[in-house]
Amino acid sequence: MTQNKYIIIPTYNERGNIEKLLQEIFALEIENLLVLVVDDNSPDGTGELAEKLKTKFSGLEILHRQKKEGLGRAYIAGFKYALERGAAVILHLDADFSHDPKYIPEFFRQIENYDLVLGSRYTKGGGTKNWNLARRLISKSGNLYARIILGLPPKDVTGGFKCYRRDVLEKIDLDNLNSIGYCFMIETTYRAWRAGFKIKEVPIIFVERAAGKSKFDLGIILESFLKVIKLKINN
Repeated sequence: MTQNKYIIIPTYNERGNIEKLLQEIFALEIENLLVLVVDDNSPDGTGELAEKLKTKFSGLEILHRQKKEGLGRAYIAGFKYALERGAAVILHLDADFSHDPKYIPEFFRQIENYDLVLGSRYTKGGGTKNWNLARRLISKSGNLYARIILGLPPKDVTGGFKCYRRDVLEKIDLDNLNSIGYCFMIETTYRAWRAGFKIKEVPIIFVERAAGKSKFDLGIILESFLKVIKLKINN
C-alpha cells in the first residue's frame, strides 16, 4: 500500500506521555505515516502541548474536541477525520505506553494481507505486565464472555491496539456505533467479523501504565456487559 497510513491516539490528560510517545512512533520512519492526536480538551494541557509539537513532527495532526464524551466518540471522530483525508490504513493505540510502539511495523505488515489486525494479549506470545490478579481475571473473563455470547473467533476482542483497512471502517457504519467506553473495541471487531472481513491477531505484551490515572473503572465493566447482550440481540 502506498496511500497514507494514519495512527490515531486519543488523549485525555496525557501531557506527561505524549511527546515521548510521538518521538518513538516517528523514529520508526514508516513511509507515508501521519499521526492524529484526538484530544478531549484535556485540563492538563495535552492538546496545547501537542499543537506545539507540530513544529517538531511534520506528520503530526491534532483534532481538538470540546469535551470528554467517551473513548468510542473520540475514535469515531478520529476515524472520520482520517477517512476524509484519504487514509488507506488506520491504526489506533493508547497514549499511556500500555501499547508499545515497537509493534506498529508488524501491524502494518500484516494489514497487507488482512482487513483488521488485533494486538492480542491472549494469543501465543502475548501477555500482560504489572497487572494484579483482579485485573487479569476481569480482562480474561470479559474476553471469554464476549467471545462466547457473540461467537467471536479472536482470542482478544477488548484490546485497544488495532489496525483497519479503510473499507472495514466504511462498511461497519461509524454513525451506527454506539458504544462509549472500552466496549467500542468489542463492537468494532464484532461488526467487522459479521461483515466477513479477514481478522489477524498479532501477539503483544500489554504494560499497565506507570504514570497518570487509568481510565478503567466499574462503569466500563458494566457498559461492556450490557452492550454485548444488546449486540447479540440486535444483530
